[in-house]
Amino acid sequence: MDKMAMDNSSTTEGFVLLGFGVTAQKQFLLLIFFAILYILTLVENIIVILLVFLDAHLSQLPMYTLLSNFSWLEICYVTTTVPRMLFDLTASHRTISFQACLLQFYSLFSLGSTEFFFLSAMALDRYLAVCHPLHYLQIMSPKFCYALVSTCWILGFLGYIVPVTLISRLSFCRPNIINHFLCDPGPVLSLACPPVGNVPLVCRIIMHAIFVSNVLFVVFSYGKVIFTLIKSSNQGSRKKAFSTISMHLLVVTLFYGSVGGMYLIPGGEGPTVITKAITVFYATITPFVNPLIYCLRNDQVKEAMGRLLRRIMRSMLMKGTV
Repeated sequence: MDKMAMDNSSTTEGFVLLGFGVTAQKQFLLLIFFAILYILTLVENIIVILLVFLDAHLSQLPMYTLLSNFSWLEICYVTTTVPRMLFDLTASHRTISFQACLLQFYSLFSLGSTEFFFLSAMALDRYLAVCHPLHYLQIMSPKFCYALVSTCWILGFLGYIVPVTLISRLSFCRPNIINHFLCDPGPVLSLACPPVGNVPLVCRIIMHAIFVSNVLFVVFSYGKVIFTLIKSSNQGSRKKAFSTISMHLLVVTLFYGSVGGMYLIPGGEGPTVITKAITVFYATITPFVNPLIYCLRNDQVKEAMGRLLRRIMRSMLMKGTV
């Protein structure tokens, strides 16, 4: 019996990703769709970073310091999954090494956790701007803002060190086939040879703790902001503030709603097709949509883009006259 158990379990060298499980024609369409989406996502977020970096006005505002880092986060986040996805859509054998699988899992979930913390940081920024406007610039000083950014990155990448370490020590039973297009902890843990101990529980506790704590903070912050705006007598500023807050809440709802439905609601892992669809949404669609919602429809960003384009045109004209 012991010999059979040893034969049927081992520390696997790799996994096979089944991907989307569609025909070759549909795979080609998905390849084109995700490639275009990836390029557009990179372009959008790079534009935001360059605008904040090059525009003297935006670079002085705490909110845009947060947003430029958020855009860099989105670039890293989407790059964790999409290039591998594009490669697998063209490959006949979708194998991924055990180490690469753990690295993708750790990177994806750490970046996702960092996004939670950035959403909380931006909620704090709006809370201070609306509820404590007289002390806003004093509190959100450049030093505090950069400390806040550093804290988001550090906390995001600390959370999943323990889960990935525990999973790396498990043995896995063959066949090592993951019915997904990425290394999600649920499908990976389902392949582990028993006993797996408290590893699934530890993963779930950490996931819940990060998710719930940030949701509560965001709900409290925006709740106070909305309550303050309702009491405000200045209709012009109230309308403008509500417009900004509504965009922020849309981003929060899209990301938290999809992740919460996937991992936290009972039965959220549900049918595989639904699981893959939700994963596609939060791993590829939201990084594309977020800069559109947060920045590229923002009046200050449009003005900064206009100033940058005028500078480029003047520079080109000066070179043409030399």
